[in-house]
Amino acid sequence: MSFLSELFARFVTWIVEVVGALGYPGIITMMFLESSFVPFPSEVVMPPAGYLARQGAMNPFIVVACGVIGSLLGAYLNYFIAVKWGRKFFERYGKYFFVSPEALDKAEDFFARHGPISTFTARLITVVRQYISLPAGLARMNLVKFTIYTGLGSGIWVTILTLLGYWVGGAGEAMKRELHKITIGLLIFCAAIIVIYVARHVRRSRANKNAGDEI
Repeated sequence: MSFLSELFARFVTWIVEVVGALGYPGIITMMFLESSFVPFPSEVVMPPAGYLARQGAMNPFIVVACGVIGSLLGAYLNYFIAVKWGRKFFERYGKYFFVSPEALDKAEDFFARHGPISTFTARLITVVRQYISLPAGLARMNLVKFTIYTGLGSGIWVTILTLLGYWVGGAGEAMKRELHKITIGLLIFCAAIIVIYVARHVRRSRANKNAGDEI
């Protein structure tokens, strides 16, 4: 075992001990951090919790529910930060980041039309999932829709990780191999959803255009 693999195994073992000690509030807290702007990966939180569920120390359904709750709370934090300060910040300093008022208007219009699909798919993609709430808040995406699609995406991701820990264990090379496969599978899944969504959007736009021409 390499030094990095051994270090990762020890870290995951520590997470298992922390989750076991803190219980369900610990899952909510760590997933809150993961879903906000703190670089804390959910891959080292939910699988150990799933492992503990298999040992009978936790209820797997409550584990998933706590993971989703924590993810939503972190997403809300980013969303409301962007709502309160995001637009003002970019209106004042956006020119230094090559972000014009017109670009902000386009972003807001984009999320008004495509926010749900963007939010849902982004929650399934590593790294992106933590930050998709910021442009959603910046564009003031409908909060109910934001909650629904963030919850759906987070629910799928949290469930996958919990089941992975339940069946594979909390750490080890097998865990990393399966995580790699899952990441690739989710990227393909998201790409397929986006392709279908775009195709339907284009077809609907053409149909509306043809209807307008007939009138």
